[in-house]
Amino acid sequence: LLYMLYRNIIFRKKVNIYLEAKNKELNEAKEKAEEASKLKSQFISTISHELRTPLYGVVGITNMLADEHNELTDSPHLKSLKFSARYLLSLVNDLLQINKIEENKVVLENGTMNLEDEIHMVAESLSFIATRNSNKIITEIDKSIPEYIIGDKLRLSQILMNLVSNALKFTQNGEVRIIVKLENTNGSHANIRFEVSDTGIGIPQKDLAKIFDKFVQIDRKEDDYQGAGLGLSIVKKLVQIFGSEIFVESEEGKGTRFYFTIAFETDTKKVDEIIHNISVDLSVEQVYKVLVVEDNKINQMVTRKIMEKNNFKFLIVDDGYAAIEALGKEHFDVVLMDINMPLINGFETTRLIRKKEINIPIIALTAFAKDEITDEAFAVGMNDVLIKPFEPSKLIQGIEKLMRNNR
Repeated sequence: LLYMLYRNIIFRKKVNIYLEAKNKELNEAKEKAEEASKLKSQFISTISHELRTPLYGVVGITNMLADEHNELTDSPHLKSLKFSARYLLSLVNDLLQINKIEENKVVLENGTMNLEDEIHMVAESLSFIATRNSNKIITEIDKSIPEYIIGDKLRLSQILMNLVSNALKFTQNGEVRIIVKLENTNGSHANIRFEVSDTGIGIPQKDLAKIFDKFVQIDRKEDDYQGAGLGLSIVKKLVQIFGSEIFVESEEGKGTRFYFTIAFETDTKKVDEIIHNISVDLSVEQVYKVLVVEDNKINQMVTRKIMEKNNFKFLIVDDGYAAIEALGKEHFDVVLMDINMPLINGFETTRLIRKKEINIPIIALTAFAKDEITDEAFAVGMNDVLIKPFEPSKLIQGIEKLMRNNR
């Protein structure tokens, strides 16, 4: 009995030593995983900021060209440039936050769109790819679809841009068709079917199941087709966010067809309300005095143009200390505050402004992701957050809203 007890004690000691060692390994692995996740988040945040900052300049300067050169207003090249910049911004956001998409944390925006205009814009924007491969883009749009529908046009455009550019890439001397049909209506919703088909090289049946996986590029026998292998993965996830499912049919040597159906709102009262709100935002009669705190010279130029176009009085300073000094000398109605600046960042600048009991409304204009900075922005005393690049109407709307609440 004593011998058995002794053996059990020795066995338990060995087991405890083994478990302690494994526990230590698990803790080390957990710490490494947490560190890797933290580094990944920091990388995504940094790259996101660095990409959005020049995009603000691209979008802003495109708007400036349209405003300053009336002869370019109807230029398909300028429209394509603006559309491509918007699309690139949306794509960059989704590529850098693919985990956010997978976790269904992407929130669709509701705005009015003319579906026919959006489809033609997609076709025009990709015409250079079509020309390179001697392809034709053919659009077929059901005339019974309401003139205006409500939905997220950037996300829809991103889906179609990915599908059409993919089709053009794998088609030579052929056709790519964008077919849009009204399947049925259900109260204030219209179920609209989208189809993108091509006469290209097709996809082998054995590969159809994996084309929507991330970073997958099907082995092609013909030319070297470049790409990250993320397009169709993003398409599938965005279609799911719209509450739908995408299907594919393909035959080698004959072509491929993708199709899906999305329900859009068609409530005419809601459409009129959104359009009315937009028109109000663009016609502010009040002249405000704005302090712009921005260190990037190109972004200063873009913001300056927005201020001038709306007849606002404004002062632009390069850093937070200059902003605090300006607020001590002059009266301003609102501050547009960049976050990532030298010497002192936008958060600390706002903190110092509030310590001086200056209650001026402050809008953060930043290239960081909104969900990363919103909590801290409100905690230090900011009143609103706007992510670069943005449409000028959204900035004017934000200023007007704060001014109404401040009266």
